[in-house]
Amino acid sequence: MATQVKASHILVKTEEEAKNLYEEIKGGKDFAQAAKEYSTCPSGRNGGDLGFFPKGVMVKPFEDAAFSLPVGKLSQPVQTQFGWHLILVTDIEE
Repeated sequence: MATQVKASHILVKTEEEAKNLYEEIKGGKDFAQAAKEYSTCPSGRNGGDLGFFPKGVMVKPFEDAAFSLPVGKLSQPVQTQFGWHLILVTDIEE
């Protein structure tokens, strides 16, 4: 079976918002709470949880970031055509 990651994300409109949230989360703000408060993606109401996904499902910049992160590590802001994402990998299935 192909490797899959389980990730959560926060989607915002600007790089500045993403950078500010990154600093807040690094400073101790709960990721899921931040997703509920700030994410423009419908997944925000679930704390940003996207569930498990294999390669080839998400847009390339998002996928590249998600598959390069270890479990529990928060990504730097990642830009896609949808906006700016903060990605938190919560599990990996080999």
